[in-house]
Amino acid sequence: MIQLTNLDKYYSTKFTRTFVLKGIDLEIKSGEFVTIMGPSGAGKSTLLNIIGMLDEASAGEYLFMDEPVYKIKERKRSELHKHHIGFVFQAYHLIDELTVYENIETPLLYKGIKGKERKSMVADMLDRFNIVAKKDLFPEQLSGGQQQLVGVARAIVGQPKLLLADEPTGNLHTEQGHIIMDIFKKLNQQGMTIIQVTHSEENAQYGKRIVQLVDGMVKSDDLVAAEAG
Repeated sequence: MIQLTNLDKYYSTKFTRTFVLKGIDLEIKSGEFVTIMGPSGAGKSTLLNIIGMLDEASAGEYLFMDEPVYKIKERKRSELHKHHIGFVFQAYHLIDELTVYENIETPLLYKGIKGKERKSMVADMLDRFNIVAKKDLFPEQLSGGQQQLVGVARAIVGQPKLLLADEPTGNLHTEQGHIIMDIFKKLNQQGMTIIQVTHSEENAQYGKRIVQLVDGMVKSDDLVAAEAG
């Protein structure tokens, strides 16, 4: 599904080139659950953004479903984002003017899913995340943890083929974190490919592989010894 070869991301000034990612070789097959770990500033979020086509590499090759990403036109990227890729952002990125219900519903509107089916899919998410009582509230009326739950619900409501999650449980208390990770595990068992960035050793155990990034380079890429949950 995802093939990165000798991938670099750098910023150039007149005299210097500052590398955020350097020489990344990574293959992620369809149906895998991969965790990216590493210290702050290691390039984890940048890597996730490049995989999600929100950012572009400076050098190297990126194949998505066997197609070179630099050849994928804007319109097709937009279609991929709409139909195949879900994002859980560290900063939520909820739409302030929309209620919880409407935020979760947005990806389904983009996909052109009919009203009755949309209603049922959103209701399922509200139920699953235990936020039915919050459905008519706006993001500013929610705590950080509740906003995070809404962000996760919105990312997975359309059942994307690929889910990219940047610190998905960063603002949640332990119990909420476990709920999210158990949902991810189930989705992965149903065939969804998941790539998560996390600092949590416990959350990393839910995946099948852990890729350690240090100074923008892959330091290790190991299978998880025993699966959690």
